[in-house]
Amino acid sequence: MSANVVSIEEVERVAELANLDLDAEEKPRMQRDLNAILGYVAQLNELDTSGIEPMAQVSDLLDLGSAADLGHGAALRVDGLRPSLDRARVMEEAPETDGAFFKTPKVIER
Repeated sequence: MSANVVSIEEVERVAELANLDLDAEEKPRMQRDLNAILGYVAQLNELDTSGIEPMAQVSDLLDLGSAADLGHGAALRVDGLRPSLDRARVMEEAPETDGAFFKTPKVIER
């Protein structure tokens, strides 16, 4: 396993970047969790994947020629044109709107 360990200072920096307010009790837990994740990634990096073909999309595994999805996610829905929602009706149902867009409360305070 890798000797890299996330410091409390790095936890604080990541929390700042994510706009999270961690109290003093949460920082050591976050440090433990991040180190556990990095330890798991280090374990994955030790696996021999030399015989595994790289893949850009999981959909490469799907049978896209089949129209029948048996509930196992083996096929995707047909990509076709469909009518979209009527804007006026949607705006009537919205809690608050300016007629063209939804109005939402401010989420991020800086």
